[in-house]
Amino acid sequence: MKPRNLAILLSAGLALAAAGCGSDSGSTPGGASSPAGSAAADAPVTISIGCQPPKSNPKERAQWDADVAAFTKLHPNITIESKDAFPCIVPETFQAKLAGGEMEDLFYVYYTDVRKIIASGQAADISPYVNSVTTLKDMRADVLSVFKDGDKIYGIPRTNYSTGLVYNRALFTKAGLDPEAPPKTWAEVQAAAKKIAALGPGYVGYGEYSAGNTGGWHFTSSLYGRGGDVVTPDGKKAAFNSPQGKAVLENLKTMRWTDNSMGTKQLLRWEDLMRMMGSGKLGMMIGAPDVVQAVNNDFKGKFEDYGVTALPESTASLSGGDGYMFNPKVTPEQIKAGLLWLEYRFLTPGQGQFNYERSKNDGLPVGLPTTDLYGTTAPGTKINEQRTQFATVPVEHFQTYVDGAASVQFKLEPPKAQEIYAILDTAMSAVLTRQDANIDQLLSDAEKKVNNVLAKSS
Repeated sequence: MKPRNLAILLSAGLALAAAGCGSDSGSTPGGASSPAGSAAADAPVTISIGCQPPKSNPKERAQWDADVAAFTKLHPNITIESKDAFPCIVPETFQAKLAGGEMEDLFYVYYTDVRKIIASGQAADISPYVNSVTTLKDMRADVLSVFKDGDKIYGIPRTNYSTGLVYNRALFTKAGLDPEAPPKTWAEVQAAAKKIAALGPGYVGYGEYSAGNTGGWHFTSSLYGRGGDVVTPDGKKAAFNSPQGKAVLENLKTMRWTDNSMGTKQLLRWEDLMRMMGSGKLGMMIGAPDVVQAVNNDFKGKFEDYGVTALPESTASLSGGDGYMFNPKVTPEQIKAGLLWLEYRFLTPGQGQFNYERSKNDGLPVGLPTTDLYGTTAPGTKINEQRTQFATVPVEHFQTYVDGAASVQFKLEPPKAQEIYAILDTAMSAVLTRQDANIDQLLSDAEKKVNNVLAKSS
């Protein structure tokens, strides 16, 4: 799971983005004519569903409720009971609710919890029923695989994102850089950071986390982008003590101590970089497009000042997202009804979370590429066309990110992610706070500690 503070923000930000895009048009490709629809058409069935937007988000909640009304008009035998706990997941209580059987019939999950849920038998196998979801055949295989175990499917993705490079276009212009040509290599990032830092006191060319598990999280993102791995394929040994891992730390050490482009304040956490980006003094950072939304909504930034591009030199990208799994106590009829709802609300271009026209009319931001479920298949192409058609933010500022995401392999966080991130925080903080930090020793020490963590879990 991502560091808690970011996880909560993503839960909120992505939930709002998704819940803020609904449909009351009453049309759906799956509709009542789908196999699941006809199977569920006779007997009444009730399903409870988690992650309804809270009352504190009235526009998103109203759209969710309108979608429920439109859906039940299509399927009058199905009753939806919406649950609005916010945030949608509280890490401290999530596992307890699962173990106690207190989850909704369709419960909301982060990608990083899925493997454990499947292994512990806390989700229903929905494989016999998923053929009713007409868009599933077009979904990115690496996205759908999050909810698969062998040939069995245990859930449906709702959102998916990859990490990229967030940059301040206004600062690029001020520093004599071209905001239409963001860095494609780490050498270009380094050069751009030096120019931004040279603007004067308080300007930071490139920012990075190194505390609260966020440093290890971003180390993983950079490592994946360079083609490295945190653990071996069998998950039993650390794999980051490698040329790629060394390159991540050497790059940061150079920018921090040789170039002086990262500022003197270190041991930064999530809020720190958001605040710096919102103040207009930070040039670049690793992040997904939801960073721009958070900076705009909560840290006094402006959408038009920022862009997101592909992570430099990336062959793979740290992926995250969320979706829904089914309580193992549900009946086949509830699974069929739930799949109809998920397709209506979250998987169909032009409606549900992808009804960008309604979002625009309701004054919600449209244009951020916060979800990539389909890549360049027909649904993905249609979604991107409509996202551009109804955009309220400059979509061209994110096009290189969209192009990059289509060609990289999505990779999930490693097992025991939080424990590993805490260990890697030490290496990240060391190179950013000690000019004499020994990178080889830092990686070796971290490798031993991570191997101990993995040995205890095997």
